Parts: sequence; C-alpha cells; structure tokens
Amino acid sequence: MGIWNVPPGNERQPWMLDPFEGVGSLRWDVLPDSERQQWMLDPFGGVGPLRFGMRRGEVSAELGGVQANWGVRNAHDEAGHEHHSEVGLTLHYAAGDHLRAVQVDALRGPQVFADDTALVGRVPSELERWVEARAELREPDPELFLLPGGEIMSESLGVAFCLQRAGDRLLTRPIFLSADTMDDGYNKLGRDAWVIS
Repeated sequence: MGIWNVPPGNERQPWMLDPFEGVGSLRWDVLPDSERQQWMLDPFGGVGPLRFGMRRGEVSAELGGVQANWGVRNAHDEAGHEHHSEVGLTLHYAAGDHLRAVQVDALRGPQVFADDTALVGRVPSELERWVEARAELREPDPELFLLPGGEIMSESLGVAFCLQRAGDRLLTRPIFLSADTMDDGYNKLGRDAWVIS
C-alpha cells in the first residue's frame, strides 16, 4: 500500500520517522524535559554520571550497558567517537579511549543543567541571552568565543552550544568538553561534531 492509500490519520510524515530506525530517516519531534534524564554539569569534570577521562567500559557501565556504534578514528590524534542512540549521546574519546567530550542530542538526549538553567534542546537565541548575561558577571576575563560556524563556546562552562535541526527550527545541541580538549576542540573532535545535524 503506497503512502497515498493509507487511511487518514495513519500517515507517517518524513518529520515523524525515527532517526534510529535506519540510515536516512528523520525524527524532528522533541522529547519533553519531563521525559528526559536530568543531569548536572560539572565544568571540566563531567556531565551527569560521566566523568572526563573515563574509559569506554566505565562509560558503558554508567549508561547501563547500552550498545554503541563506534565511529571512525580521528586522524588528528588517533581518537574516536561512539554514538549511543538509546540515550541520545555521542561520546568522543582521546587516544587510549579516555572520554574527552560529551555531545548531547537536542531531540532525545538527557537535559543538562548549569546554574539551574537547561542547556539541551533550547531555542538558540534564548540560551545565547542567558550565557551572555552570565558572561557579563564574570568579566574582565574573556568568557565567550565564537566557533567557525558562529556558535558560542563558554570558557568557564567548558561547553560549545552547537545546533541541531528540529523540523524547520534549530535547537541547542551542546558539546561538553574536558579541559585538555578546550584548547583545540574544533580539531580534536573532528569536523562532524560541529556541523548542524
């Protein structure tokens, strides 16, 4: 039965497909905060139960043993990444498989809080106002930097506020970085980490 012959109300529109069902499918509906895991940011220490420097096995245990798809190693420093679609995370590892960055999916990942403010799946302009107001309180030290794509990076929080599509909207998809990744995260994580997904 073709899509044109489906009974009314049962159509699966392209924006309703699950991205984890297979390659090329899309899911643009956003999980409400009430249905997400609630994590706290410890700048440069970790995010939720994950601590920077943990090995892959330790991370897997903290995530309840969920399976991951291992990504290609980065030619820059023999690092790699793994995608945990069940929990909405992409984890980046340094050589030796030590956790160096946590990328949270804007649509399905845990909600991460810093200073009682939700950072995941937010309208970028709202979060930019918050992070800019926060930075003004921290002067005279430089606090905010712009990435090549125009996204904001907070030096004191150790986070880059990247973007992810949700239909025709963009939402924040933060990447939380270890201290040793902050100095050159753009190269250490590879280009794919920074593109609008």
